[in-house]
Amino acid sequence: MATPVHDVVGIGFGPSNLALAVALEEEYGSGVDAVFFEKQPAFGWHRGMLIEGATMQVNFLKDLVTLRNPTSRYSFVSYLHSRDRLVDFINHKTMFPTRLEFHDYLEWVAASFSGMVRYGAEVVAVRPHDADTLEVVVRHDDELHTCLARNLVIGAGLEPVLPDGVRQGERIWHTEDLLTRLEELDAREGEPRRLVVLGAGQSAAEAVEHLHGRYPRTEVCAVFTRYGYSPADDSAFANRIFDPQAVDHYYQAPDDVKRMLFDYSRNTNYSVVDLDLIDELYRRAYAEKVAGTERLRIMNVSRVLDVRAGDGAVDLKVCFLPSGEVTALEADALVCATGYRERSPLDLLGEAAEHCRTAPGGGLVVERDYRLATGPECGWAVYLQGATEHTHGIASSLLSMIAVRTGDIVRSIAGRSARVAQEA
Repeated sequence: MATPVHDVVGIGFGPSNLALAVALEEEYGSGVDAVFFEKQPAFGWHRGMLIEGATMQVNFLKDLVTLRNPTSRYSFVSYLHSRDRLVDFINHKTMFPTRLEFHDYLEWVAASFSGMVRYGAEVVAVRPHDADTLEVVVRHDDELHTCLARNLVIGAGLEPVLPDGVRQGERIWHTEDLLTRLEELDAREGEPRRLVVLGAGQSAAEAVEHLHGRYPRTEVCAVFTRYGYSPADDSAFANRIFDPQAVDHYYQAPDDVKRMLFDYSRNTNYSVVDLDLIDELYRRAYAEKVAGTERLRIMNVSRVLDVRAGDGAVDLKVCFLPSGEVTALEADALVCATGYRERSPLDLLGEAAEHCRTAPGGGLVVERDYRLATGPECGWAVYLQGATEHTHGIASSLLSMIAVRTGDIVRSIAGRSARVAQEA
């Protein structure tokens, strides 16, 4: 049986490659052969943090399609209309839907592309097949399968980060698994006595609020090195860093300007919290102080020195940095809201990476259209959805740019295909 050849192969089927599937359909109709491989058994996006009431930090108009094609039938507005909630949403007077609702929107769109996705399938190797195609090796049901791709789009998402020396286990979790782990804890032990949340960003604050409300008798300790939670800068001028034009500015800028822009923009996204949530946590802490029963324990300007997980608890040593005083805590679980990092495409590219150009600092060279720069011998192309902060700026891994980025990628694929046809 001949090995199938696809115009586009996508690794991962999260929001980025879902938006790509939409853009391909709207550009080509049924005239493109695309397939996506997703190792999850079904579509899902940060299910462990679908906390009831938690809202998106992104305007609903920055959905999968609207900034690229405002008339698309896959917009969030079209979703609301299909669910008979458009008028209700308008009356709600918000630009920020709950995370649960936005996840339902993503599932609604994904259902239209189920025929293009192979769930439970993990890409384990990529290597050049000939000048024009890549061989993609996929593990599915403990068997290996291969296909060929003219264009490969890597949208494998972000990788959760834990503190140095800390490993996940029954009582040590990353926030990406929060709700799943809590269900297991509830079934196993019931209401915990003490829970510790490490981190000062949005996920940390959401976890603290959820745990404090979910368990009315549990002590919740929030540990972070800052003096307090820092508010996110979502003001109108600051948000221009997420404009499509800002990507052009960043890409063209010298390296020192790139570093300056990135540093200036960190407080729009990294280790910052919505002001309303900060106020709510402060309100709860103050109310408990008035009542004389402090369950919400803010351990600021503090660092975890040691973590030891036992059969029945996690033992921690927490240092208050100004004085050096060390507090010993025994907790039922440690929740690490310690962020994510971009996955290196080199982990997937294998032999194909030898054909990719590298910058003087050792990083991969990425073209403006999100394509890895390769030698002239390569007719195939690899595009990145993520792992491009160093070239395209702070929005490269965020929802804000998905619609525009996938439009850039599809136009690039179309342009390359047209040139190949002319040369033939």
